[in-house]
Amino acid sequence: MALRRTQKQKLYRYIVYAVLIALAVWAVISADWARLGPLFFNPEVALKMLPGIITTALVNTIWFTAVAFFGGLLLGVLLALMKLSVIAPFRWIATVWIELFRGLPALLTIFAVAYILPIALGVRNQDLGGPVVLGLVGLILVASAYMAETIRAGLQAVPKGQTEAARSLGMSPMKTTFWIVIPQGFRIIIPPLTNEFVLLLKDTSLLFIAGSFIWSKELTTFARDATTQNGNATPLIMAALLYLIVTIPLTRFSAWLERRMARQR
Repeated sequence: MALRRTQKQKLYRYIVYAVLIALAVWAVISADWARLGPLFFNPEVALKMLPGIITTALVNTIWFTAVAFFGGLLLGVLLALMKLSVIAPFRWIATVWIELFRGLPALLTIFAVAYILPIALGVRNQDLGGPVVLGLVGLILVASAYMAETIRAGLQAVPKGQTEAARSLGMSPMKTTFWIVIPQGFRIIIPPLTNEFVLLLKDTSLLFIAGSFIWSKELTTFARDATTQNGNATPLIMAALLYLIVTIPLTRFSAWLERRMARQR
């Protein structure tokens, strides 16, 4: 008897699920846990990492992410408004800025700001806050370029009728932008900004290029140094788990926001 289309689709999904489960079971059974266990899941090494990997590395990672996010957000709003400005030089400056820092690798930007910029200015990087602070500035510059395009898209998505209604009530162009357009635009771009926060959380690992002290190590640098010192990969697994503990709820929250706003629209 021929199967209906929906039955074929269900059968196909069940076959895919069965194959994936079989592959997962095979991988678990065939792994050499006697060798991999002590190398990647060593309890003694894990205990040595506590509580520093949380109280120092994780806290620094979240702190660096928050500073880079809000710094990039403020600069991104300014760049988005400049790119939408009727004044041509403002648009040119914003366009060059955005294309430059989106086009360059983030690692190169962080290195340039941390080490090349002080040389160009004829000062030591310690005079500008140190390489870690300058590296964080480089991350802010990269974040601002990406956020500027997201914010610009959000502002342009606000119906023009909102602007026209505000102007008809006697509001100036600046008041209309700051009190009508920007609040509605930000409501639209909350999900992509949440994704940007997650990306920045992972990009803080690039700050290793600027060097670090014990007090300034983020998760990746902390785990890398601990792996080298112990000759064991357990710290990398712990760092990966901490990243997932933070990023998975954020990505789920972003997906929930997207679904909710789609329903509202």
